[in-house]
Amino acid sequence: MKTTIIYENKNYHIDLSQPLDISIPITGKKDNVNAWYVKAPTIEPHREANFTGSILAGSSTNFYDISFNPHAHGTHTECVGHISKEHQSVNQNLREFFFMAEVITITPLENNQDLVITKEQLETALKNKKPKALVIRTRPNLEVKIHRQYSNTNPPYFLEDAMVFIRELGVEHLLIDLPSVDKEKDGGELLSHKAFWNFNGDIRLRATITEFIFVSDIIIDGPYFLNLQVAPFENDASPSRPVLYKIKYL
Repeated sequence: MKTTIIYENKNYHIDLSQPLDISIPITGKKDNVNAWYVKAPTIEPHREANFTGSILAGSSTNFYDISFNPHAHGTHTECVGHISKEHQSVNQNLREFFFMAEVITITPLENNQDLVITKEQLETALKNKKPKALVIRTRPNLEVKIHRQYSNTNPPYFLEDAMVFIRELGVEHLLIDLPSVDKEKDGGELLSHKAFWNFNGDIRLRATITEFIFVSDIIIDGPYFLNLQVAPFENDASPSRPVLYKIKYL
């Protein structure tokens, strides 16, 4: 199934039968990717009285309960409600789902015993491009990311001026393969979250951050179309499934 997209007066061709899924699923296993000091998610048959929601246990159907935290367990997309007193729902704020995106790869740099992503690295990787959606893959890019337990590991994060650069570039949807754009333990400052959403100015309600993606090395850096869909929870964050489509130039 192929289609042509007209974007900024140019024709782009994509094959919808060849999606590149960059999401990490939520499982009921202990090795599910995890952060923020919470237990693993659970997916198990509902139980009450003499009922167990499992065909293997004698039920006519499988009827499972799922318990998870969207910020801690798998790919999720969040809006400014993540850091605001006012309730903001990503389900309400994300109104479009298809974007031109740029995939870049960055190796975080050492900075005061931390690993960080800098403005200068972003400038070099983007080469004056101004995508509406930005997908960042970090090195090393091992498949262990799919199962990594991030709590108390001080993962890489963005310096504040790097996030200001992303905002001023016009990026509305940022996707990263890390548990957060901010340092794991920063005293609640959340400098990069606040910079991205322009929290102390004209807040960017429609802008989103997607965390815990995994971009396989078979996906090369460059432009793609991105389909960003979230589960319709009325919450600041929701599990999501970002899918890239390679652009075919004919």
